[in-house]
Amino acid sequence: MDIKKISNNTVQQIIDTFTKQLMNGALKPGDQIPTEIELAERFGVARNTVREAIKILVAMGVLEIRRPVGTFMCEGFTEPMISPLIYGVILGRGDSYDELMDLREIMETGTMLTVIRNATDEEIASLSEPLVALGQACRSETPDVEEVFRRDDAFHEAIMHLAHSRVVERIADTVRTMTHDMRHESVELMLQSGRGEELYQAHEKLYRILSTRDLEGVYREIRSTYFVPDGENGVRSLSE
Repeated sequence: MDIKKISNNTVQQIIDTFTKQLMNGALKPGDQIPTEIELAERFGVARNTVREAIKILVAMGVLEIRRPVGTFMCEGFTEPMISPLIYGVILGRGDSYDELMDLREIMETGTMLTVIRNATDEEIASLSEPLVALGQACRSETPDVEEVFRRDDAFHEAIMHLAHSRVVERIADTVRTMTHDMRHESVELMLQSGRGEELYQAHEKLYRILSTRDLEGVYREIRSTYFVPDGENGVRSLSE
């Protein structure tokens, strides 16, 4: 397992590392991972941070603790658990990145359709607040990547809550966790290329679709709001 010291003492960065290791095949089902002490030393973080990340990954069905032997990557998952289903995409064969993007599209399309069906006009209108906050961050003279990403995340989380479905929220939240790193990279690339306004407009488009309850627009426009790394242009929309 290839581990590099992380810049911030955060649980999410450790989860991101495990995600990348699974995607590139460095970690496989059944592999034993280093001990908490070893991971803390190699990540350059506090042991409590590693312990918290492991707890989350165990709860998600990614890791299992076999006392007194150690902690291992799970070799399967149980039906009552949702999170392992998401990780099943990574643990399976094929292009994990593309499959995660497909899963994200399916989940966000389904979430928006559920919001259109379940949310009131007043609830949908409340999305204008996180949208305005995102716009302010994107239009700053020197946009801060972390601030824009936090407000981007807050907007999508607000949409998720309007579905009024615990199942939808659980799955959507898991997908957001798994795609955290790729979403952060997209935001960073958009800002670096001076396309902050375009990033905001993509979210404004989602708000407009929900406000008008445009069912066809959900299917027509969702891919145009996704930006992914591109070797030649830095970043591109999935609809291009």
